[in-house]
Amino acid sequence: MTSTGTARDREILRLAFPAFLALVAEPLFLLADAAIVGHLGTASLAGLGIAAAVLQTVVGLCVFLAYGTTGSVARHLGAGDLRGALTQGIDGLWLAVAIGAVVTVAGVLLASPLVHLFGASAEVADPAATYLRIAFLGAVPLLLMLAATGVLRGLQDTRTPLVVAVAGNALNIVLNLLLVYPVGLGIAGSALGSVLAQAASAAAFVVVVVRAARRQGASLRPDLPGIRAAGRAGVPLVIRTLTLRAALLLTTYAVTLAALGARDQEVDLAAHQLAMTLWTFLAFVLDAIAIAAQAITGRALGAGDVTGTRELTRRMVTWGLVSGVVTGVLLAVVSPVVGRLFTGDQDVQDLLVPVLLVAALGQPVAGVVFVLDGVLIGAGDGRYLARAGLVTLVAYAPVVLLLAAYDAGLVAIWVAFSAVFMGARLVVLVRRARGDAWMVTGA
Repeated sequence: MTSTGTARDREILRLAFPAFLALVAEPLFLLADAAIVGHLGTASLAGLGIAAAVLQTVVGLCVFLAYGTTGSVARHLGAGDLRGALTQGIDGLWLAVAIGAVVTVAGVLLASPLVHLFGASAEVADPAATYLRIAFLGAVPLLLMLAATGVLRGLQDTRTPLVVAVAGNALNIVLNLLLVYPVGLGIAGSALGSVLAQAASAAAFVVVVVRAARRQGASLRPDLPGIRAAGRAGVPLVIRTLTLRAALLLTTYAVTLAALGARDQEVDLAAHQLAMTLWTFLAFVLDAIAIAAQAITGRALGAGDVTGTRELTRRMVTWGLVSGVVTGVLLAVVSPVVGRLFTGDQDVQDLLVPVLLVAALGQPVAGVVFVLDGVLIGAGDGRYLARAGLVTLVAYAPVVLLLAAYDAGLVAIWVAFSAVFMGARLVVLVRRARGDAWMVTGA
């Protein structure tokens, strides 16, 4: 290995390792909720599955607040304009507040209709709606967390998000345990504990970004042209994310339709919720290199280093593939026993095992997909990602709906998710990365 290659590996690890730890901590919000709520009963766990699908969709649609900001801030940093980088970051924070306010009002009012779109029984729908109404109160702090994290990553700082994520997750677990059982709020206590932890985490992030902006003389006031520009730049990423979330929602919908009775629906949805939570957990693990890819790609292109960008992309794809193999092996090893941590329902535990084995086989593909997605986001290639997302959704939707119509079962649906959905994403991303159209230089 050359000294240049070693230096690049060190740069990737310097950003990816703290991001890895932070991203592992973030999905523990949902893992902790699943473990705590799961002992309230199968219906509550299934309800949490539906609520989590809705919340993850909302957060996913707004993830451009982090991803878009990372790339734009990093480009300004690479071009030597730190004040401009922080100015864009402040615009992103104000955009998060505006979007979060709208999401809060709409989410609280539409919680029940959103849950009923999944066609769940009353035993599942009631706890799902209860959780959602409370969880939407945390929309503003949650989106502020996204925007501030994007600013810090663009500044090549992944350690601060790690510290806040660990502290926030620890607070979330304590509050959930306290409010669900001793206080006796049930699933509502789980939602409230998460909202309070998110508010504390958002406050910590905002303090860090505001202090950095003041040091560089960047204005803290809302700049409407800047906020509108940040919103327009995020539209392609919203479309890209919308296609991804639509595929995940479609998968949950297919699971609901494929169940033959109320008991089967509870078991399938509960197992699907646990599998998707674990898949999301591993997705965040693999996404650590993608986070590094966003920051490094944006900075390198901002500095005009096309050759370095190409070499770094190759190195990060290798890291993604190796990481996917490792996470796949680990998931396969723990698949027979991990279900016991979340539920005492033997039917759910038994169904979870083959689903997790399918997910394990798809991990190497996921590792490459997430890295290339991060590279293109860091390059600001949102328009291509939006088009590619639409192509992927069109390929996947008829397959998974056909499986649901023929009552193919949860395992078959997960095979389609891993092979068709993730496989199509791999094809469109590799095709783009091999070309040069995405490597646009400058701030």
